[in-house]
Amino acid sequence: MIASAAEPGATGRRSSNPVSYLPLPPPGTAPLRVLTIAGSDSGGGAGIQADMRTMALLGVHACVAVTAVTVQNTLGVKSFHEVPDDVVAGQIEAVVSDIGIQAAKTGMLASSRIIGAVAATWRRLELTVPLVVDPVAASMHGDPLMAPAALDSLRDQLFPLAALVTPNLDEVRLLVGIDVVDAESQRAAAKALHALGPRWVLVKGGHLRSSGSSCDLLYGGSSSEADFHEFDAPRIPTGNDHGGGDTLAAAAACALAHGFTVPDAVGFGKRWVTECLRAAYPLGGGHGPVSPLFRLT
Repeated sequence: MIASAAEPGATGRRSSNPVSYLPLPPPGTAPLRVLTIAGSDSGGGAGIQADMRTMALLGVHACVAVTAVTVQNTLGVKSFHEVPDDVVAGQIEAVVSDIGIQAAKTGMLASSRIIGAVAATWRRLELTVPLVVDPVAASMHGDPLMAPAALDSLRDQLFPLAALVTPNLDEVRLLVGIDVVDAESQRAAAKALHALGPRWVLVKGGHLRSSGSSCDLLYGGSSSEADFHEFDAPRIPTGNDHGGGDTLAAAAACALAHGFTVPDAVGFGKRWVTECLRAAYPLGGGHGPVSPLFRLT
């Protein structure tokens, strides 16, 4: 099933305004709130910085629980420092108890200790808003962003809380041991990931270089073929794709906050990140960031 892939931004046509149907709040009124639980990128290309850019340009107020401070630039991650788990939990509780949220997403969680703190806090606060889990295990340069033991915590503690998980192909391999090389193995990976407990799984195909398009596969767990949704978009010829995964997950979380279904939220996120790739810009000596700044024009 091709899930509304012909909408603007998901095909070769360039959309002049791919988010015209996502309402912006009237000036002076409180917008929807989405919490990002993720690491800080000192280069500003990914992590909470990327999440907050997308959320702001989609008219959503971004709240933050910082899990780690990275030392990185466009060339790679030099090191990172974990935030104490009680501080991570405290940030989540402070936001939820006062400001309130309509959705949340995770990014870099780094360790079993932090993952456990996030999952325990989520359960203790009895949160029922949609949670998007982007299982960030390594940077785009291959630098590790998560201790190996933390993969078990992701699978056992956080995935069962997720409305949606959004791994790339490298993360799929780490999580379920499947090398995705074609459509058949992409479907097998989606089923294996879904068995870990999330309600929906998006296996991103951006790292598959076998065609001129990028096909992401969404799976909702039933045996029906209708529960597979393919989101195809042209492969944008750019080396400036830093923060693409964060941006897609953040856009999907914003759409879920607006009450979109998961397939519609993923379709929206796919169109959004495609436009952000078109607008990506060079920065430093390595990979520049995808850019939602096109929205300002």
